[in-house]
Amino acid sequence: MTNKSYLAFLDRPSADMMKTSLPGLSVLPSFIPHRVRRKWRATRSRIRSRTSPTSSIASLETSFSPADTLRSLRTHPWSIYDGQYLILAIIAIFSLSVSDAPGPFAKTFVAALLMTGLVLPITRQFLLPFLPALTWLLLFSSCKYVVLSFACATFRPYVPADYRPAIWVRVLPALENIIYGANLSNILSAHKHVVLDLLAWIPYGVVHYVSPVVVSGAMFIWGPPGTLPIWARAFGYMNITAVMIQLIFPCSPPWYENTYGLAPANYSVAGDAAGLKAIDKLFGVDLYTSTFLASPMVFGAFPSLHSGWATLETLFMGHLFPKLFPFYVCYTMWLWWSTMYFSHHYAVDLVAGSLLAGVAYFWARAKFLPRVQPDKEFRWDYDYVEIGDPQDGAYTMLDIYEEFRPSSQSDSDEWTTGSSSSYSTGGRSPSAGSQSPIDAQSLWEGDTLASDNERER
Repeated sequence: MTNKSYLAFLDRPSADMMKTSLPGLSVLPSFIPHRVRRKWRATRSRIRSRTSPTSSIASLETSFSPADTLRSLRTHPWSIYDGQYLILAIIAIFSLSVSDAPGPFAKTFVAALLMTGLVLPITRQFLLPFLPALTWLLLFSSCKYVVLSFACATFRPYVPADYRPAIWVRVLPALENIIYGANLSNILSAHKHVVLDLLAWIPYGVVHYVSPVVVSGAMFIWGPPGTLPIWARAFGYMNITAVMIQLIFPCSPPWYENTYGLAPANYSVAGDAAGLKAIDKLFGVDLYTSTFLASPMVFGAFPSLHSGWATLETLFMGHLFPKLFPFYVCYTMWLWWSTMYFSHHYAVDLVAGSLLAGVAYFWARAKFLPRVQPDKEFRWDYDYVEIGDPQDGAYTMLDIYEEFRPSSQSDSDEWTTGSSSSYSTGGRSPSAGSQSPIDAQSLWEGDTLASDNERER
């Protein structure tokens, strides 16, 4: 008996489904070399995939029955990863508690709507992976009221005055000069021109805000099943971490230094669009000026989420389309330049944001991210997936085919890492660091990890 881990995709496995998932699979004699038997199974799988061009593991959950969700919860093998939902709940409750808007009735309605969405399987499959991102949006919007409590002890003093973090004005310019020998932001923003304004505005003021949606669509259409939930979680937790750092370690951006010098800052200072004012003036609108004036996080320069978003998108898109990776790197460098040109970030902020994104990506890739198979174009072409980095550092398409025979079937769900699923056993050596589902009826790209005892065929 060998203990192995696999990616879960099924919500209602049955014996019939398991039989249809392995049509005509015969056991080769044991005296035939293991490598030959593995290649034989790989060949049979490729022939089978040609007869079934749309893989069932890429299907979506269509059930509206709360009973399916309750059944999944009853059979769910709870693990340490489930603690993430407790953390998200604490952050959400805190954010709602400090926020004056919306009112209590609106908050109750939104909470009830969210709980309803989590109970219905058809909506749960999307909401669970995006809960970290939704929590970040709630936390970020509530920062306005947290900052107001920092600014005035008589205005909702959620945080005692002695514990309110001081705003760091000199530390980032000092680090900039120590590391780079000059203030790169001031150098790049010294010379203004309308052409440069437009070139900087494209990535900073336009692409940045639509890119997460574009990347999400790409992850869903072209990525292996299970890629989109991992991207959503990495994106959400990266943003939550960045906002918490910004609250605990508030730092002034370059525009503050340009306006006030290195004088001590306080929380009553309003936000400033800085170089983006030129865009409002050019188009005759009041978009960025008013938006940054009402920013809930005025002193959130470090780390830069503009840089974090671009870097995380570059890494995930590079994982999906390796040949286009240099293009994504160029986009990240373009955005780096634009943030400094508009005097919104120091170079050290950008490096910190990229490092945070790198940690989120490489942790996700090592533990949860499905590997891309070069011979597959769309998610519907996948008959199986492998997760994580191979421990030997090499990856071949035949690695997935090990001798196995499912010994049991268990009903579970997506609550560990988040999609509608149940466990299907199948396998390879646990030392290879991969998980794979059997081709059977799937409801969505699950990314839950399970461990079952397998008997060698």
